[in-house]
Amino acid sequence: MQSRIKELTKQYLSQIIDIRRHIHQHPELSFEEHQTSAFIQEKLRNMDIPFKAGFVKTGIIGYLKGKNPGKRTIALRADMDALPIQESGNLEFTSRNEGVMHACGHDAHTAALLGAAMVLNELKTQWEGTILLLFQPAEEVFPGGAKLMMDEGCFENNEPELIIGQHVLPNMKTGHVGFKSGMYMASGDEVYITVKGKGGHAAMPHALTDTVLIASHIIVALQQIVSRIVPAQIPTVLSFGKVIANGATNIIPEKVEIAGTLRTMNEEWRAIIKDKIRAIAKGTAQSMGADVEIDIKDGYPVVHNNELVTEKAISFSREYIGEQATEIMNTRMTAEDFGYYSQKYPCTFYRFGVEQKEGQTGSLHTPQFNLNEDSLETAAGLLAYMGYKFMTAD
Repeated sequence: MQSRIKELTKQYLSQIIDIRRHIHQHPELSFEEHQTSAFIQEKLRNMDIPFKAGFVKTGIIGYLKGKNPGKRTIALRADMDALPIQESGNLEFTSRNEGVMHACGHDAHTAALLGAAMVLNELKTQWEGTILLLFQPAEEVFPGGAKLMMDEGCFENNEPELIIGQHVLPNMKTGHVGFKSGMYMASGDEVYITVKGKGGHAAMPHALTDTVLIASHIIVALQQIVSRIVPAQIPTVLSFGKVIANGATNIIPEKVEIAGTLRTMNEEWRAIIKDKIRAIAKGTAQSMGADVEIDIKDGYPVVHNNELVTEKAISFSREYIGEQATEIMNTRMTAEDFGYYSQKYPCTFYRFGVEQKEGQTGSLHTPQFNLNEDSLETAAGLLAYMGYKFMTAD
């Protein structure tokens, strides 16, 4: 079966690449993936795969049924949305939509899932059960399409035993994949703090509330959460990337706005850290005579790769592409809304390498990102093989 899946993947590879290029050329932002959704639905119809569309407007679930469809159910997931980035470069399939680009590889994720569906559809007499093909919108924008699709009951009476997802990795060799069992990706929350006080002339600090100084003290004080409060063995990041103090050289503004991100690998400590942020910011501001407003927007939860499912996936990968090409990865402090699935279902979320031979891949979320399309053979083929193995393994 391994050789058969490889043979079919090669057979469909040109179609998979064409699908990726079409989606890349017509990118759509989160919650606006209408043409992309229609395109996917057309592909599913051509394969005679039944589906249900309209989850969170554009989300789709295809029902790929083998023999005895009720025996077991698993799900394979791909995200569909693009980013508000103007693409650079002169590819023949460069984005036609001004200021919108598939700079995170979601075009490849969707193409790989459709490719895996082509392969598995050819082999549906060789396995029992139902494979859900989960095409999800809005991974890039809070609250995330994963949560919203589940809130809308996307699985209904087809609760999956497990969910598999994959993501491109620019600095990994094409043809390789990477897995991490257990905690893999961090939660991601947004922190907004506004310091308010009496503004005034900078030459008369005694007559005003120095909101700029107080905001600076708050930022410095909050760093002790990571360095002195959270246990050292729990990866945690608290960074502030935006400070707006709209005064002048001789004007202290009435308010200063601070914005940052909180990342951690532990859901229990995630809640504790938020309480500490509020307490420290409030206490610091009040002790220096200012008022403070604190708004922490809950982002994506930790991505937890189920140990049993992930170890099986690693084993299947070693069978399909070899031990050397199957890497064990470190944790990542980036966030993914796949975490919502992993909080409810046994899941594994892994990476596939897309590095260009010339080293011109670029980074994710940049105008220069350009993945190696040879990677689609691995992405589609391995996903199909793992789908088959999970449907047939004890």
